[in-house]
Amino acid sequence: MRILRRYGYGQHIREEGPEAHHDKRGTPTMGGIVIIAGAVVGYFGAHLAPVVIELVRFVFDSGHTEVDWAFHPTASGLLVMGLFVGLGLVGFLDDFIKIFMQRSLGLRSGAKMAGQAVVGIGFAYGATQFPNNYTYTPGSQHLSFLRDFGPPMLLPVFVIWALLLIVGFSNAVNLTDGLDGLATGATILALVAYVIIGNWQLRQSCVNVLEPNCYTVRDPLDLAVVAAAGLGGCIGFLWYNAPPAKIFMGDTGSLALGGLIVGLAITTRTELLILVLGGLFVLITASVMVQVSFFRLTGRRVLRMAPLQHHFELKGWAETTIVIRFWIIQGLFVGIGIGLFYLEWMPR
Repeated sequence: MRILRRYGYGQHIREEGPEAHHDKRGTPTMGGIVIIAGAVVGYFGAHLAPVVIELVRFVFDSGHTEVDWAFHPTASGLLVMGLFVGLGLVGFLDDFIKIFMQRSLGLRSGAKMAGQAVVGIGFAYGATQFPNNYTYTPGSQHLSFLRDFGPPMLLPVFVIWALLLIVGFSNAVNLTDGLDGLATGATILALVAYVIIGNWQLRQSCVNVLEPNCYTVRDPLDLAVVAAAGLGGCIGFLWYNAPPAKIFMGDTGSLALGGLIVGLAITTRTELLILVLGGLFVLITASVMVQVSFFRLTGRRVLRMAPLQHHFELKGWAETTIVIRFWIIQGLFVGIGIGLFYLEWMPR
């Protein structure tokens, strides 16, 4: 935060936004760098830890004669982390242009979409490669809700489908990032769900347990580690992003976190379940779509201002009240999503 203040990397506020936001002008932004860095260090640190332990045992235990130098990040984990970092880079360019040009708009929409497309297509194609010894790939060309269903899609169709999810959800988190701590807290709740899902899929993997409901997910444990790494980065960031925020994540963080959630959904075979697990993001995006569509058709507005959180601001709700209540709504969505995930395991 000191570095960002020193170089004047502060948030530019739209003139047409709520008046209360004008006091936030100059708050350091691009804080998503911290989330990404924390998650990357956490993920690779988790894989280095066993090597360090082995080395310590070798040094201090005279009976320990070998060191296992194995360092095994998985294809699924690396692909999701690549999507996370790649979209963060697109967001960083957007934020940097805003700050350098001192305006509220960064990359042009076409350039931003192109950047998301390049990263998204690379991830989607990679998800169909790298089969393990059981022929499981990181992603599947089937649609998925609680698991895969229906016939497989052709590769180009799957890539387009994955790209729609990536672009849609990364922009949904971006729209949600309008109040202090709102997007960060909502993302934390979604990532908690993926830590639980990854661990459950590990325990019920077809590699270990051949049952009708077992999972053919390639690397469930490592995906839980990815989710936990992102979760840790968000929790650390929320300490300073909670109202009143001392730093904003910017597009650097919001695009990256949207990509992280979608990457986990595709690799855990829960693509359509993110509409529930990320219910708050979907609700806020829907509010923008309804507002724009209704205004174009009638010239009138449904909400005082879109996205939805700003409507309640203009109604006089305190920012902290909106944030906490929206966290509660997201918590309810996550609870429903986890309940649905476990539903197929209930006795019939």
